[in-house]
Amino acid sequence: MGRRVNKQKFLAAVASTLARLIFSTIRLRVNDRAGFLTNPPQGPRILVFWHNRIPAISIGFLRHYPGKHPSRKGVSVLTSPSKDGDILAGVMANLGMGSVRGSSSRRGSTAIRELTALLESGVDLAITPDGPRGPKYSLGPGAVFLSQKTGIPIMPLHACYHNAIRLKTWDNFAIPLPFSRVDITMDDYFSVDPKAIDLESERLRLETLLREEADKSDASA
Repeated sequence: MGRRVNKQKFLAAVASTLARLIFSTIRLRVNDRAGFLTNPPQGPRILVFWHNRIPAISIGFLRHYPGKHPSRKGVSVLTSPSKDGDILAGVMANLGMGSVRGSSSRRGSTAIRELTALLESGVDLAITPDGPRGPKYSLGPGAVFLSQKTGIPIMPLHACYHNAIRLKTWDNFAIPLPFSRVDITMDDYFSVDPKAIDLESERLRLETLLREEADKSDASA
């Protein structure tokens, strides 16, 4: 067990170091429709973006997250309780973010309780709703359920890579090339109907919003 932990920590350290080197060369453009940066909200937000946009959103966090603003209590990321999740959690920690381990198939109910507690403490949450195994651009119900349960709005995040390596993974995970450009859009806050009994319509509404933006940016890449 000790060897496994040390291996995951080593890989996370290497990955985060390489990420910082590449990220430092990226030309970043941010469209803050929500006003999250110019007028940070008093309460937390649930940040939702597709799994293959993790590097782009991480760049945005490192450069622009208003961590010194009194209303912001930091960001925690939902990561899977797997070996890959161990590495991702380590990378996030090295980049200054917390993590909650869980997925729809493993530790789901426990993760929901932990995420709810974090939101109640004022921490922003980051969720990739098609991770960790997909299908690509298929939004799981967790973020919508959590938003309705807590009353915390969702902030959809979109990212466009102008020059990136796309891996042969289930989601074509993208890694921006050095000195390339990345565009991030922080969309208007998405509120889930608190009276909705069947959340499928709300889930589909959010999925459509995220998918349409992703399809447009993928087509232009």
